[in-house]
Amino acid sequence: MKPPIRRLADLGSPSGRTDAYARPTSKVSRQKTARVLTDQERAAFLASRPDLGPKR
Repeated sequence: MKPPIRRLADLGSPSGRTDAYARPTSKVSRQKTARVLTDQERAAFLASRPDLGPKR
């Protein structure tokens, strides 16, 4: 016999908090955002890397 279906709302929160995610740690807050290359910078980078040829 199968156990009864449990819904997420029925499970509840053991601590009473309803936050979806934990607060970010100091390591996460130190991460830098990605830098977007200009067309000229991208072309120069790809020209300097022969192993990164055009997509086939």
